[in-house]
Amino acid sequence: MVGWRRHILHSIIRRVGNSPHRNLSAGVECSSGRICLAPLPGHFPFLQRALGLSSDVIPRSFYRYLQESGISSSRKLLAESDANITPVRSPLTPVLAIDSGKTESQAVVSKPSKVQAVRKDIKQSPKKVNLVAALVRGMRVEDALLQLQVTVKRAAKTVYQVINSARANATHNHGLDPDRLLVAEAFVGKGYFKKRVSYHARGKSGIMVRPECRLTVVVREITAEEEAEIARLRVSKFLKLTKRERRLVPHQLIETTPRWSRKRTPE
Repeated sequence: MVGWRRHILHSIIRRVGNSPHRNLSAGVECSSGRICLAPLPGHFPFLQRALGLSSDVIPRSFYRYLQESGISSSRKLLAESDANITPVRSPLTPVLAIDSGKTESQAVVSKPSKVQAVRKDIKQSPKKVNLVAALVRGMRVEDALLQLQVTVKRAAKTVYQVINSARANATHNHGLDPDRLLVAEAFVGKGYFKKRVSYHARGKSGIMVRPECRLTVVVREITAEEEAEIARLRVSKFLKLTKRERRLVPHQLIETTPRWSRKRTPE
């Protein structure tokens, strides 16, 4: 393989050696008809190994052929481009920060309209979790957390944690007011339904399904119109409120289970 490559290179050198152009852009001519390179020993290492030359001397005709063909090494290209290099704007850099000359701390950060929190792999049926999610959907965050504390359902703890996480994301990450947050959306998605073996009598067996789901809670700040409506509903009395108005201003906690089926707790 090396002999074949060396044969091809020697044929190229012999073809170029009869060219009338003798001027060179770089290098110093030695007495032996070769070009002594500048102290950059790593120009063409694979060619020098193939031709059996030293690290600082290559034939003049071959060097001229490489110069006329525009072939060079990465070291020389980098050395020549250092003087004329111009900075290029990165596509990942914000345009406003570069044009205005402001730092990241001085730049105005716009608050998002909605912030969400997602919990995956909930070991419960989507229908059961959605019953609790629909209970607090449309409530203020403070009222929703208070309602979930008295809700006697296993999914109440999961929904409470996701709403609390969404409030923390909106407060600490995006700078929203925690007292003006509203549960805009609370929806449940279906996850993996794992199938397991269920053993029956008389040596028979069946399939037992263990469902999973995911819960997404989206919170947002209350608008000025909603604040005015809440203030009006709190002042007015003896009015029959709609379902949406009762969620904005819950006058009493909603009972989710009958009183006689609850477990008595020691006082």
